[in-house]
Amino acid sequence: MQSASSGRIPHAQLFVGPEGCGTLLMAIAYAQYVLCLNSGLENSGGNESCNLKFQTLSHPDLHFIYPNVANEDVKSKPKSADFIADWRAFVLKNPYGSLFDWYKHLGVEKKQGMIRVEDAQDILKSLALKSYEGGYKVMIVWMVEKMNIEASNKLLKLLEEPPDKTLFILISENEEDIIQTIRSRCQVLHFGALPEAVIAKAMREKYFLDEPSALKVAHLSQGNYNKAIHILNNDNNDFPFEKWFVDWVRAAFRAKGNAAAIQDLISWSEELATIGREGQKQFLSYCTDLFRQALLLNYQTEKLVYLEPEVEGFKLEKFAPFVTGNNITEIFKELSDAAYHIERNGNAKIILTDLSIKLTRLIHKN
Repeated sequence: MQSASSGRIPHAQLFVGPEGCGTLLMAIAYAQYVLCLNSGLENSGGNESCNLKFQTLSHPDLHFIYPNVANEDVKSKPKSADFIADWRAFVLKNPYGSLFDWYKHLGVEKKQGMIRVEDAQDILKSLALKSYEGGYKVMIVWMVEKMNIEASNKLLKLLEEPPDKTLFILISENEEDIIQTIRSRCQVLHFGALPEAVIAKAMREKYFLDEPSALKVAHLSQGNYNKAIHILNNDNNDFPFEKWFVDWVRAAFRAKGNAAAIQDLISWSEELATIGREGQKQFLSYCTDLFRQALLLNYQTEKLVYLEPEVEGFKLEKFAPFVTGNNITEIFKELSDAAYHIERNGNAKIILTDLSIKLTRLIHKN
């Protein structure tokens, strides 16, 4: 807000932060501050009718671009404008929502969305017009790393020669996935995960949890407010990640010198190949977290361990000795490589089977 108050507003800003830290909410608040001529930390005191429009995200000089994908209503060449009513409803319900939550809201959780050239063309059209209220026009691009190359090139040209009184706010969880030429033309602001105390306070004041419950939710959420809400609503189990992980590592243990167990790993890979790429990427991220937790437990840093597996017969304490400094780097690399190839539309069954066979070797590594 300080830059806006001083009248020095960079025309392109990149907000980078992990899921659930509030980058989208911050971008909207900043846009409101600029467009409504507000003041102070409360973001008020300016044009009251303008502030009212932000309550429904319907200000005519506020524009959004976000990943999207064809569905039953929009069968070809989808663009953000086709889903604006869904987008407003989604953000107003949970401005901390994840990309996967957005896909679920659209009913396309098994697909991978992107920002295409049709969106870039809409940006050009929107910003070519004069602002409705004579001030700035604000373009918020959520998950800018999901832009394809053609769209990125058009955005780059706009950032190089921006229209007068135009503010771009790009939002990303993975800064390295954005092309360097776009990053270099933005003022970059990094946001960290939310402190546990902040999430616990919200759990107490907004959801009326008692102190121990609020602290537990905050600890389990690991700075991700969106995750805290899912934990609170007990809807964090769209997929049985925990069961899949346990089945996977148990089969990997049995597979050493056991041809029959290899078939179990292949069957496991076939099952996960049916859930869609976004679900697969989420699962691989979950695996990375669980391996990291096992390593922390193995090195006796119990205070940093927050996952509590509930699958019968599986104890993190018993699994931890098999995750060490000798294999964790390779395990992380294989999980990252698998996610990379799935993101780029590789054959999921082959990728996951290959990962499983490699895990069999790594988990037995002394």
